[in-house]
Amino acid sequence: MRSAEDHKLARENDSGYLGPGLPEFLNFGANTSSEGDGFRATAGSPLDAPQGQADAVAIEDALKSVHDPEIPVNIFDLGLIYDVIRQDNGDVDITMSLTAPGCPVAGEMPGQVAEAVALVDSVGSVSVELVWDPAWTPDRMSDDAKLALDW
Repeated sequence: MRSAEDHKLARENDSGYLGPGLPEFLNFGANTSSEGDGFRATAGSPLDAPQGQADAVAIEDALKSVHDPEIPVNIFDLGLIYDVIRQDNGDVDITMSLTAPGCPVAGEMPGQVAEAVALVDSVGSVSVELVWDPAWTPDRMSDDAKLALDW
C-alpha cells in the first residue's frame, strides 16, 4: 500500500510528473490507504466473540445514514454501494464508488461509510474500497432516489 509520503517521493523523483492526481487530494489519515488507483478506508476492530455474519438490514440502515452533501439522497439509494460482503467473523467488506472521480468528498466518504457501518452491533472490522470501474451511472439509483432527484 502506498502512503502519502510514497506519493510525494514519486512526484519529486519523476521528471515526467504531470501534476497532482486523485491520491494527492485524498485524506491519507490513520485509517486510509492507497494502492495503485484504489483507495481504502477502515474502521472498527475484530470481535472477541463473533456471533456470525452481521445483520444485513442493520448494515443497510447504516449505509442509508450517510449522505453526499451535494445531493439530498443517501449513498445507498444513489447506488454508490456496489457490494457488501459480510464475513462469518462479523467483519464487513464494502466496495463503493462516487458519482465522479473529481467528487469533492472522495477522501472523506469511504471513511464515513466505514465508521457508520462499524457502529452496527455485531460488526467487527470494516473495510471500504473506493473503485472507479465500473463507473457509476444514474441507472444505479433506486426508484426513490430517482423520484427525489426528478430523474
